[in-house]
Amino acid sequence: MVHAIVRVRGPINVKPDIKRTLQLFRLTKVNHCVVLEENDITKGMLQVVKDYVTWGEIDKNILSKLIKNRGMLEGNKDLTEDYIKSATSYDSIDKISQAVIDNKFKYKEIPNVKPIFRLSPPKKGYEGIKRSFRNGGALGYRGNEINKLIERMI
Repeated sequence: MVHAIVRVRGPINVKPDIKRTLQLFRLTKVNHCVVLEENDITKGMLQVVKDYVTWGEIDKNILSKLIKNRGMLEGNKDLTEDYIKSATSYDSIDKISQAVIDNKFKYKEIPNVKPIFRLSPPKKGYEGIKRSFRNGGALGYRGNEINKLIERMI
């Protein structure tokens, strides 16, 4: 299972342990997104930062669209199909996204790739950045609903 984690809240008045955990996730700015596999370590880290991020299970189609539109190489160059073919054993973005979903390959293992996605603010805004998703806000675990949010942010 692979999670997409999006930072929702800014850096003002953040406790040091939460700030450090966000740095370990590489979520240094609002609307940045990372794709990580689910394990006990990331579950624990997500519980520490649950009041600053939202996360859920990402679909293959949304991950492919995210890589095509927002994937970047070092030097702010776009991540293209040709680069994927030459740098990895996969021959398309769709196949590499399926491998990431199946935990056979990690996105950050692509040579010279930036491990974060810089997204736009969502169309029609967040639901509320001070409440959890279950209470009508934007924070915390949202399951498959993360795909709708990322679609609005691409």
